[in-house]
Amino acid sequence: MLSKKLLGAWAFFAICLMAAGVLSLTLSIIWRQPNLLLNLTFSNLDLTSGTVLGIVLLATFILSLLLVAQRGTLGLKILNWVLLMNGIIILLIGTYIWIFTLHERNNYHAIFGGESDATKILIQDTLKCCGYFNAADEVAFGGTTCPNQAAATALNNFCVTPITKFTDMTLNNVFSTIYGFMSIVIGFFLANMCVIKKRQEIERFKKIDSKRGGGHSFI
Repeated sequence: MLSKKLLGAWAFFAICLMAAGVLSLTLSIIWRQPNLLLNLTFSNLDLTSGTVLGIVLLATFILSLLLVAQRGTLGLKILNWVLLMNGIIILLIGTYIWIFTLHERNNYHAIFGGESDATKILIQDTLKCCGYFNAADEVAFGGTTCPNQAAATALNNFCVTPITKFTDMTLNNVFSTIYGFMSIVIGFFLANMCVIKKRQEIERFKKIDSKRGGGHSFI
């Protein structure tokens, strides 16, 4: 019979996987809402990746409940292959974001430059800056902070620092959290392996008992 501690450990990691899926899916939806700096930080591809990750984790959680209810070990072995796939997806998404942060200043220079003048003006007014690397770089004139070139030059405060300060903190928290999901997947994989091993032992003892003509019951 499976011990309560082993079942408890398995259930704990299954619930953690569900929580990770809910978190990933919820934030991906919330961060699509109009928000000046978050919309600048995350592209549609980033948010879609988060949505896919959330769906995959939740689907794995539901699948785990269905497979653990089956007798034998085949279902649980399939679950471990699914968990391995989860780990690969987590690693790919987390590493992509981490690599992006290594060239953040240049990456957001291109992103800021691709925004409309109206959006640039909103960003400049919000962050009290003009231009990106300097007062003439990707600057948009208008609003209260940068009405003209003279005001932009006199302000002498450029958007690269406040933009990357926000995005760096946000992206670091995101990829650290995603890498944290890996510990859940690894823990679940190991707990699942223990359940497989225990079920194999139970099956072996059942066969031995049946050969001896015993009538003991195993769960």
